[in-house]
Amino acid sequence: MNAQIRMIDLRARHDRLVAEQPRLRMRERAARLQASEAELVAADCGVTSYELDAPPRDIVRALPALGPVMALSRNDWCVHERHGCYEDVRVDGAVGLVLGPDIDLRLFFEHWVHAYAVIENERHSLQFFDAAGVAVHKVYRTEATDMQAWDALVARHALEDKRPVQPEPVVQAEEADAPEDAAALRAHWLGLQDTHEFFPMLRRFKVSRLGALRAAGADLAQPVEPEAVERMLHAVAAGALPIMCFVSNRGIVQIHTGVVHRLLRTGPWFNVLDERFNLHLDTTAIASCWVVNKPTSDGWVTSLEAYAADGGLIVQFFGARKPGQPEQPAWRRLLADLCTQPLAA
Repeated sequence: MNAQIRMIDLRARHDRLVAEQPRLRMRERAARLQASEAELVAADCGVTSYELDAPPRDIVRALPALGPVMALSRNDWCVHERHGCYEDVRVDGAVGLVLGPDIDLRLFFEHWVHAYAVIENERHSLQFFDAAGVAVHKVYRTEATDMQAWDALVARHALEDKRPVQPEPVVQAEEADAPEDAAALRAHWLGLQDTHEFFPMLRRFKVSRLGALRAAGADLAQPVEPEAVERMLHAVAAGALPIMCFVSNRGIVQIHTGVVHRLLRTGPWFNVLDERFNLHLDTTAIASCWVVNKPTSDGWVTSLEAYAADGGLIVQFFGARKPGQPEQPAWRRLLADLCTQPLAA
């Protein structure tokens, strides 16, 4: 089946599925049709799309001109939506940063392969996908967006003819479920000076995140009940305690910093529904939850982390802080109260 016929066939199957189950989202439709989300977008399945010919990093550099938008990043279990402007955009090769007060991102452009402008039910977005056709990041137009700047950006880069998407399998780095030398990993962990040194430590010991947590010792990482995330969010909302919420996939980390207010459960989803920040967390996907304790030059920094059954990191929470500042004592007390054993201090 050539690419054009496949796109026509995909549209037909998609339309039948939507007729039967109209409430499915694009990601769910792709899974039901055994296709990638990028394939559905490229085939105009329920949307009108324009492939963009610029490297994604160049499109990101142009986003500040659009003014206020909504940035969305997600993984299989958690969706993070943040309103604001793309400010202080920095790109260095395959790595990028957006360091605005509202939209705060870490970008890994090696995984940004396909880019489209998409219109779905009159809602405009810019959507970026990895080599497997999985969504990495989406930018949505809002009533406050500079419409002329948006349209000009799309017009500059829209291809006349879209190319078919041919998903490629993503090769995962090999990681052990346990370090070869747990004592050496623990010693290295105790010598950390910055939370950003944690991932290089995992690579050095060729161990998964969960493997490192299990090996470190309860004073550095200990499991807590999966319900701890919901308990924590209720507590910080009640106490107006500002937090940082990290949601990531292979191509991005999206961060919200601030107080959360409106919490609502909808079936399996626990939601933060604030005016400028939304979080949608499938709590049924949480297979394990950990309080993680790291030494830094500013003192101990603790996080609450939720993991899926396959070991994937669903979401991380920290107390709001900036480099050079110690952790909020109220945040540390909150996480310590979730634990059954004392944390290193």
